[in-house]
Amino acid sequence: MYLRRTERRTKDGTVGYLQLAHNEWDPVAKQSKVRVLYSFGREGQLDRGAIVRLIGSLQRALEPDQALATVAAAGLRFVESRPMGGAWALDGLWRALKIDRTLARLLERRRLDSRAERVIFAMVANRALEPLSKLAASKWVTERAWIAGLAELDEDSCYRAMDWLLQIENELAEQVYFETADLLNLEVDLLFFDTTSTYFEKETPDPSVSDEQGEVLAPAFRTYGHSKDHRPDLPQVVIGMAVTRTGIPIRVWCWPGNSSDQELIRQVKDDLRAWKLARVVWVGDRGFQSAENRRYLQRAGGHYIFGEKLRGNDKEANAALAR
Repeated sequence: MYLRRTERRTKDGTVGYLQLAHNEWDPVAKQSKVRVLYSFGREGQLDRGAIVRLIGSLQRALEPDQALATVAAAGLRFVESRPMGGAWALDGLWRALKIDRTLARLLERRRLDSRAERVIFAMVANRALEPLSKLAASKWVTERAWIAGLAELDEDSCYRAMDWLLQIENELAEQVYFETADLLNLEVDLLFFDTTSTYFEKETPDPSVSDEQGEVLAPAFRTYGHSKDHRPDLPQVVIGMAVTRTGIPIRVWCWPGNSSDQELIRQVKDDLRAWKLARVVWVGDRGFQSAENRRYLQRAGGHYIFGEKLRGNDKEANAALAR
């Protein structure tokens, strides 16, 4: 199959025509004959956009090196092909929120790999585009993805960057919030907060860390608790999220699997006070309903909306309904 060009003489001169054709053997005539499959019309009036679409469609049937060979100059060899669109778009958002600048500033005067910011971005991009383990993510960056400024990655660099990220988590989260609020013109007058749990397929919970006297220095993180996934037989963690009225996340928390919902919302309020979010209306379900929580959320002029059973006998709920 090939592109065939023919000419016709007209009063205005010679006109060229383009056709898609291929040769067929005529057993009677004992010779090859041209069979026209499609006529593209006059050469000067060719729909070049249609030609480009046709070529692109045909190239989808080829391997990348075969497609390159059809258009490349002699001497060029196909080496590899990596998708870059997803990582490129995420990197643009990363820079719009100034996360790269924040991490670069926090990296100053620290004896860390200068690529730490790129390593953290690579792990975020991997989590968004193709979630994998740290070991698999390092191979993803090195062999299959394209991350600007990071040609290759090893597993140890991922773990070191994660350790550093935990040290700067609070300051980074605050900076990302302020940039997001400015970029999206967030209205943060209502904050919806709720928790869930997620379990791990492991046989035993994490051990707690104690000193020589037996005093607990760090409680177990992945441990047994009230499972909202209905898997009380597996260790878990509790995840909390605060979002705006339009569903934009403000911050995410992660606690040990045996944490009580009743106490968590107080920590959340304290964590967000430094973000100028002390005077907001907190919205939660009846799992956070307690007299202590209500008093805590009303500090410094705060307000709350909690769910309550309409058929319950709570005095405060009945008083509110009576108004």
